[in-house]
Order: sequence, then C-alpha cells, then structure tokens
Amino acid sequence: MPRWVWFVVLGLLAALLFSNVFRGDDKGDEISFRAFVESAQVSQIEEAEYNNNTGEIKGTMADGAKFHTTGPVPLPEQVEEELRRNIPTFEFHTPRSSIWASILPLLIPVALIFLIFWWFQRRAQGQMSGIMSIGRSKAKTYTTERPETTFEDVAGYEGVKKEIVEVVDFLKHPDKFAEIGARIPKGVLLVGPPGTGKTLIARAVAGEAGVPFLSVTGSDFMEMFVGVGASRVRDLFQSARKMGRAIIFIDEIDSIGRKRGAGLGGGHDEREQTLNQMLAEMDGFEATEGIVMMAATNRPDILDPALLRPGRFDRQVVVPLPEADDRLQILNVHVRSKKIAADVDLPLIARGSPGMSGADLANLVNEAALFAVRNESDQIRMIHFENARDRVLMGQRRESMVMSEEERQITAYHEAGHAVCAAVLPKADPLHKVTIIPRGMALGVTMTLPEEDRHTLRRDYLDDMLVMRMGGRIAEELVFGVSSSGAADDLAGATEFARRMVREWGMSDRIGPMAWRSAGQVFLGDEMMTNREYSDETARVIDEEVAEILRAQENRCREVLTKHRNGLDLVARALLEHETISGEEVGRLVELGDEGPIGDPRDIIGAALGSRSSGGTRGTATTTVASSTDLEEPDTSETWPAP
Repeated sequence: MPRWVWFVVLGLLAALLFSNVFRGDDKGDEISFRAFVESAQVSQIEEAEYNNNTGEIKGTMADGAKFHTTGPVPLPEQVEEELRRNIPTFEFHTPRSSIWASILPLLIPVALIFLIFWWFQRRAQGQMSGIMSIGRSKAKTYTTERPETTFEDVAGYEGVKKEIVEVVDFLKHPDKFAEIGARIPKGVLLVGPPGTGKTLIARAVAGEAGVPFLSVTGSDFMEMFVGVGASRVRDLFQSARKMGRAIIFIDEIDSIGRKRGAGLGGGHDEREQTLNQMLAEMDGFEATEGIVMMAATNRPDILDPALLRPGRFDRQVVVPLPEADDRLQILNVHVRSKKIAADVDLPLIARGSPGMSGADLANLVNEAALFAVRNESDQIRMIHFENARDRVLMGQRRESMVMSEEERQITAYHEAGHAVCAAVLPKADPLHKVTIIPRGMALGVTMTLPEEDRHTLRRDYLDDMLVMRMGGRIAEELVFGVSSSGAADDLAGATEFARRMVREWGMSDRIGPMAWRSAGQVFLGDEMMTNREYSDETARVIDEEVAEILRAQENRCREVLTKHRNGLDLVARALLEHETISGEEVGRLVELGDEGPIGDPRDIIGAALGSRSSGGTRGTATTTVASSTDLEEPDTSETWPAP
C-alpha cells in the first residue's frame, strides 16, 4: 500500500476525533441559573433547551440575545413547571454519544500496539534482506535518459572517439553487423593517466548509443565475506542480460584484475576468485547479445594477461594526456559558464600548460576564477590565469616567510644560474620567468615552457636540460665559493635523468644498445625475489657512466656561466630588486652583459627592464606575480659580490 494512504487515514481519524474541539459553537453569554429563572418569570426568554445529561441550558432572549447556563440534574418539578409555563418554547434534550467517541478510545491503543509490532517486523526484514542481498551488485544503473553525456561534451580526443565509435554503431544497429558476420569487441579497455576523462568517455558512449549504463568501481566487488565478489559479478551480468543491450563499465579495474599467483601466500584469495568469475562471465555471453564491457585503468602493466586476451578485452584504447589543440578545446568547455575578459588568450594558455590533463585544466580555470574573486574583479582576466598557473605549477606563495639578505642573495644567484643557462642554451626549453619569491617548498623557481609538446627526448636536449639543472649549484660556487643545500632537488632530478639515459635509453657508449627497465612497485611480493637483470660489473659500469655524464654537463655548465658571468650578475641583481623577471628580460640582461665590462648595474638593468627599474621598486612582477611591498635598495658596496 502506498505510504500516502496511511497519512490520509491518520488525518481523517484525527479530524473526527478533534472535530468537536475545533468546531465553532456560539453559545452566547453565560448567566447564572437564578438569573435564568428570574428572566423566565418576567417572560424575557423566547426559547430554551435543557440537556438531561449535563444540565446545560442554551436559549435565546426576547431581544434575540443568546445565553447559556447550567442547572441542576434533574430539574426540580416546581422549577420545571414554572419554566414550561413562562417560556414559549422549552424543550428537553438527551444527546446520544457518537459511535466514534465510544470506539476511538479503544482503537487508539490497539492501533499503537499494531504499529509498534509492524515497525519491528519491517526493521527485522530490512536487516535480513540486507544480509541476504550482500551478494547483489552495487552497480549504479543509468537509463536511456541518463547519462545525457555525448561525444560533444568530450572536448578533443578525436582519435579516441573514432576508435570507439564502432561500439556505438553496434549498440544502435546490431543487425547491420550480424548480416555481414562481423563481431564487435566484447570489451574495450580505456588506458591512460589519471584525470584524462576515461570515465567521461565511457558515459559518452552510453549517451550516444542510448542504452542503459551500469557503472561500478573495482573496489565495489570486495567485501569482508568470502565469495561476495564473485556473487556480485554474477548479479551484475544477470542484470545486464535482463536489459537486452547495455554497457557495463568498471572503473579502476586494476583493483580486482591484477595478475594472479603474485601473492606471497599463494593465489587462492577473494580477489582472484572475483577475477575468475569475471573471466567466466565474459566468456559466457556472446557478442550478439548486445552487452559491451568497458573498463578504465591507469596501470595496464599489472593486469592479468587472461583479462586482456582476445575475446575478453579485445581492444585497448589509449587516452593520453591532451595535446595543445585538445587542451584548447578542453579550456573552451570549462570557460563556458565563466565571465572571461577580452584579454584572455586561451591558445597561449593551452600552449603554456603541457602535461596537464583535463582535470588539471579544469582546476586551472577554477583557480583563475578564485583569483578573480579574491581581487574583487567582475571578470577573469589573463593575470588571473597566470597567477593560477603559477599556483598550480610552482605552489602557493609563502607570504609569511622572511629570508635574510644573505639567503636572498644566494637564492638570487641560484635562480639566475638556472635562468642564464636556459636563456643561452640552444636546445633548452624557452625561459618563461624566474622568481625568488618562496613558493611551495622552494625558495625560488625558474619556469620554462616548451614551444610544443615533446614526445621524444633527443640527447642534445637532455644534455642542455642537465646543464640547466646544474646551473644553480655552479652559480653558487662561482660567486660564493661554496655550495649549499638548495641544489638537492636539482641534483636528484639530474641523477635520475642521467640514470635513465644509461639504463633505459641506450645513450652510453660503454653500455651500448642494452636497456633495463626501472624497478617498479612491489606488488604482493611479485618482484621481491626477482634477480637483478645485470651483473655487478655492469652495475659498476652504469654508475661510472652516470657519473661521467653528470661530470661532463657540470663542466659544461661551469663554462657557460663563466662565459656569461656579467649576465649572471645582472640577472641576480634584477632578481634582488624586482623578485620576478620574465624570460625576455633575462635574455636582454645576458645580451647587455656580453657586450663588455659593465658599469653601473642600475643603468643596464634600467635599459633591459625599461620602466620597471624606475624608482628602484621591488616586487613589480611581469604578468604573473602581483606587486609586493616596496623594500629598500641593498648596499651594493658591501653585499654585492665582485664580478
């Protein structure tokens, strides 16, 4: 019975029970019984009615006024005769009690007891049904109206759309494939880094095909009870078969689809039994049934080979990080509902955000909107996007951090060393900006932006990148004669790249055309007992070659900075004055320093930076960092190192 019926019944009972309470009854003025008798004696009462049960008397005066009073029960005979004689209309009334008034006092306790027992029974049934339905699938089912996502909502990725459009055609027109004998892939595995929109693409396939969409994550199959995962897999496929044509989407399938037999204690565990049941179910339905499996993962290397063989997940669709054109389309989607100013150059933002996924770009647009609100702007401007990119790539600016003058000079020369190397090396990425404003965990940041997306790394590019990473440490040694701990992250990154050049990319003459994969994450002891793939002698040669590459690029970096020492000093001085300078300004400072001996650094910096140097104001950034508080000029006679 619908729930609203119970509310209607309870409302009617309440209305009947309290009808007398809320019913209006105008009894008139209350008078005493003596006054009533005296008024009757002088014929001032037109009519009256006596209640034999309560003694209540209601009536009307000769002038039309109503009254009520209470007399004795029963009336004395003399009084009754006198009232009958003096009142033209005097009646006696014995009201009968309502049947509801008699039954309701008995029914209400019984009804309450019945409701209490009914509630306990329903609760017990709910608990039992919860226990009995633990093996049911937790998949969320979206009908043909949901999801409404289509390929138009997926910006970019035209190649990915072309690969899976056959799945949409099969679900829309299965007879066309059956007539020619073509077999559509049973399963499509979407592979790509996090945040690239794999789940969005799967929902777009269901939206384009107009079929139900069953969405579940890999972790939903796991439970503390044995056999629950396999039971949920069976229920999931049974639900899909009942729908006729449907798409089953399993997100993060690597949580249950990892390689079997990799555990230290054997392979008979709940996860592997769940995977076995899924493999059996995928073999159990035919391609003509209209059920298509789709899954997403960012770890395809750890999936079980039986899951990837033809007949199960026949097709793997790679969803890579978006290219520049794809990033532009994604940005256009995310700025639809935003108030964008006319100075915003979305193509420039797309080119300046290599390596960002769709989720990163959405976060970038949102950060820009937050900066606009923080600055009380009615539109999102280009400066807000620049600040947002700095916030995402370089970290939050640490306003409360105070550095000593010595630390500021060391940081300025450290970042100037990176900036000069990036500005003069031909194969390095173009320098975007350099700052000594503390951001995140760094005291300063040198930011480069590639002109285009790189898919292969050439040896000359890697060499220049290593020289740039060494620039901060070598600049400190040239100027101050000592090294500091500020180059720790630079050295770690340079060592990692040099090791990959030797071990994986074959860029060592002594090692030759051999490569060994890097040690991956240990999964349940799968690689814990694996022997090393090369001998101790080869390991020693690898270490020597890595050291040789780093030493060679260190010497090259020292030569570059020695050659451009004047430019290094000018860039460091400009950083101390302005805290943030652009890549173009660094290039002009290096060119002016290379022209010959420098005179007053103020004049040269003024010529390179233009109006920014007037007045000696620090903190007036280019397009990314807002102006900070004016600081006093440093005493160059005592703190400025000699060239």
